[in-house]
Amino acid sequence: MWEKSTFERICQEIDRLVPAMIEMQSRLCALPAISPKSGGEGEKARADYLRDELESWGLAVEELRAPDPLAPCGYRPNLIVRLPREKSGPVLWVMTHLDVVPPGPRELWQSDPFVARVEADRIYGRGVEDNQQEMVASIFALRALLNLGLVPGLPVALMLVADEETGSEFGVDWLLKNYQLCAADDLVVVPDAGNEDGTLLEIAEKSILWLKFTTYGRQAHGSTPHHGNNAHRAGAYLLVRLDQELHEHFNARDELFSPPYSTIEPTKKEANVPNINTIPGEDVFYFDMRILPCYPLESVMTKVKEVVSGIEQEFKVRVRVDIEQQAQAAPPTPPDAPVVRLLAEAVRTVYKKEPFTRGIGGGTVAAFFRRQGIPAVVWGRNAGQAHKPNEFCLIENMAGNAKVYAYLYGSQV
Repeated sequence: MWEKSTFERICQEIDRLVPAMIEMQSRLCALPAISPKSGGEGEKARADYLRDELESWGLAVEELRAPDPLAPCGYRPNLIVRLPREKSGPVLWVMTHLDVVPPGPRELWQSDPFVARVEADRIYGRGVEDNQQEMVASIFALRALLNLGLVPGLPVALMLVADEETGSEFGVDWLLKNYQLCAADDLVVVPDAGNEDGTLLEIAEKSILWLKFTTYGRQAHGSTPHHGNNAHRAGAYLLVRLDQELHEHFNARDELFSPPYSTIEPTKKEANVPNINTIPGEDVFYFDMRILPCYPLESVMTKVKEVVSGIEQEFKVRVRVDIEQQAQAAPPTPPDAPVVRLLAEAVRTVYKKEPFTRGIGGGTVAAFFRRQGIPAVVWGRNAGQAHKPNEFCLIENMAGNAKVYAYLYGSQV
């Protein structure tokens, strides 16, 4: 680990580099990296800029291109950034993503979402927090070491990936399937979630199960319901019974997670008939389930089918169940894993607060590493601006997080 006086010099250098960090934020913001699935052209322009810029600093940059016929250039770029002449041993990886989500309705923005606006202590623009804040912070932590002629305590690599916002098919999932980049003893930090004071170290995630239920009855006039079979009524009973029986059956608690139980929520409801005086012959609703890892998703589906079968028999309807998304939870990162311990020390040193480990209901790309037996921790000090109109990055978070990464870079396992 860095000596105290050395780390103070690093922090001073990062503070000096803040204007350059803001300039990189502005350059990135002007290069929209939106997935072709969302109407964009992908990350090529942004990756080209970063590759040229970082190579000019003396960093080694490798570009790995995932073929994507929807992208105008035919591929989605992923960058691996390293210091030249690294030490041997386990690698400390910091993985951030190049892509951003579309800005949404323009009228909700107070200024052009792709022209960075600096106002007081904030930078406004699409992607400035999600995920440019952490990308720029991790990059300039390396820049500070280069400027001071310092060598990290262990090999450091930045993974700047495509396609995080739309599933990672051309990003980290593709990288880990096609290249031997990471080893089981590597340390992986994924700074793409967190909390406002930077104390949350996310080490576990729940399983995700999104289900679509379509109930088929028989349409009829509202005044002659006996000529039909009301799919809406059967669907309503199905919704309530699913809600009751799934909660009763899958009722375990695990205090690692917040909330410490499985969440089973009816969410989206599709329109059935456009007028009041028609008995619906079809009814559609959805559930979003975040299930504690102790339950295999197969057991959840078995219970779902049991409830569905009961409704079909009672109401003489047919119910179709479609899986919209299904992902069994990856093995958690042990709370005493080296990457957790070292990141906690870095947060404690920079922000003078005590970090804690926690599991969440949302899914992150850390799961791709965990499924390969590579401990990964999700972290970030942020203002919770991801995907919002008028997204902003707090400049103090960008600089402070750069200091956290720089502290980590001095780690020894």
